[in-house]
Amino acid sequence: MGLFDKIFGGSADEDSVSHVSWKTLEDTNKIDELIVLSHLKPVVIFKHSTRCGISRMVLNGFEQGYNLGEESIELYFLDLLKYRNVSNEVAQRFGVVHQSPQLIIVKAGEVVHHNSHGEIDVKIINKFI
Repeated sequence: MGLFDKIFGGSADEDSVSHVSWKTLEDTNKIDELIVLSHLKPVVIFKHSTRCGISRMVLNGFEQGYNLGEESIELYFLDLLKYRNVSNEVAQRFGVVHQSPQLIIVKAGEVVHHNSHGEIDVKIINKFI
């Protein structure tokens, strides 16, 4: 792996193990389930492009700063390249313009916060728990 791959996220980074308990968002039918779940606890959707160095850096920063328990929030990871149709459906259903990387917080069936790129901050989640 070269220097730029280490900085911007090469293929080896894709195989690294995360301490964050992500659930994968791979199917548009799952969106209905997360809306229902969001009435019990906040749901976070992290939209990530696996080919984008900026997206990789933001994801790494999010994961490094994440310290919440599974009981307080539900985390969904959306690979935009594999599941673009799901990303499009998320944008349409929640009325949030697609960006990458993007963090969307859903509570009681509604988007209560969304941000992208360098504005994504794991600390913002605490405001919605």
